[in-house]
Amino acid sequence: MSDVTSQTRDVTSQTRRRSGRVFHRVRIQAEGKAHNRKKFKETCETVVVNVHGGLLVLKNEVLNGEMLMLTNPLTQEEQECRVVYLGDLVEKGQRVGIEFLTPAPRFWGLEFGDDQDRRQASADTVQ
Repeated sequence: MSDVTSQTRDVTSQTRRRSGRVFHRVRIQAEGKAHNRKKFKETCETVVVNVHGGLLVLKNEVLNGEMLMLTNPLTQEEQECRVVYLGDLVEKGQRVGIEFLTPAPRFWGLEFGDDQDRRQASADTVQ
């Protein structure tokens, strides 16, 4: 029984998120290379965001691991990110999970109120 408990604890600690997620819809610009290796630039929409990245809906198909440059048109801030998840195709495109190369707590135009998110973002930056 203790083996099951320790295995469960290990899985839980591995799947725990680095920062809290927020359902937040914002239009952003995404630039990168599509699966056919052609460059693209499109306006897309977020579904969920956090300090470390988010979930977008892209019209262009991309590959897992592909690098993208995101621009928030409200602030003109840019963030380089990596595609880490390819989700379902939906009416507007494909759900794509992205991870910032460095934590960006202000990129989405939100104030993430969780102190742990800010501490984690600072710790990730130092490492």
